[in-house]
Amino acid sequence: MENRTSLLKNRYWVLRHGKSIPNEIGLIVSSMENGIRSEYQLASEGIDQAQLAGELFLKELKASNIQLENVRICYSPFARTSHTAKVVASVLNLPFEGPQCKVMEDLRERYFGPLFELKSHDKYPEIWALDEKDTFMGPEGGESAEDVAARLARFLATTETEFKGCEILVVSHGDPLQILQTILNAVHQQSGSISDDLVSTVQSVKIHSILSQHRKFALLTGELRLVT
Repeated sequence: MENRTSLLKNRYWVLRHGKSIPNEIGLIVSSMENGIRSEYQLASEGIDQAQLAGELFLKELKASNIQLENVRICYSPFARTSHTAKVVASVLNLPFEGPQCKVMEDLRERYFGPLFELKSHDKYPEIWALDEKDTFMGPEGGESAEDVAARLARFLATTETEFKGCEILVVSHGDPLQILQTILNAVHQQSGSISDDLVSTVQSVKIHSILSQHRKFALLTGELRLVT
C-alpha cells in the first residue's frame, strides 16, 4: 500500500501568516493588487507570532536531526505572508533572498471577488456556506474552492519535481492552507486504492465531498502544523 510519505518526495509543514494589519482591522484583502501592498503586512502581534513559529519550527527540526540545508520555505507573494516567511527565515538564519526561500504565486490568498474585497471579514461565513453547497461555484468574480485546489495541485507538482528529501514550509493563507491539508489528507486516506502518480492522485480527490470539508483544517494566525 502506498501512503502519504511514500507518494511524496518531501515532508510538508504549513504556516498561516501571523496576525496581519487586515486581520487587526477586520478587512478582507484577497486580490493580488491589494495583497502585495506594504500597508497590509503583519501587525506587531503578527511579527511576534511569526517569530514564535520560526522558533518552534527550528526546535522541531533539531529534535528530528534535520539539517537546515534540507529546508525550503515556499511562500505567497502577499505582504503578510512574505513578511512572515522573512521573519521565519531570519530565525533559521537562512538568507531570504537565497535559493532556500521561494515565492510562489500559486500560494496566494484565495480571491473572494469584488463583492467581498476590502469588506468586513464578518462576511467570510457567506463564502464558506457557498463552499458547503458547491465547491466548484465560487463567489461572484472570485475563486471557488476547486479553483484554489487546482493551483495548489500545481504547487505540489512543482515542489515534488524540484525538491527531494526536503522539509518544505508552506507559508500561505487560511483558505489555501485548509484546502491544501484537505487534499493531502484525502490522498492519505485513499492511498490503498489509487495510483502512485501524484498528479493523478490529487486529481482524483478534488471532488465536492472532499473539498467541502476544508474548514475542518482551519489554522489560527501564526499556527505551524506538520501535514506529512
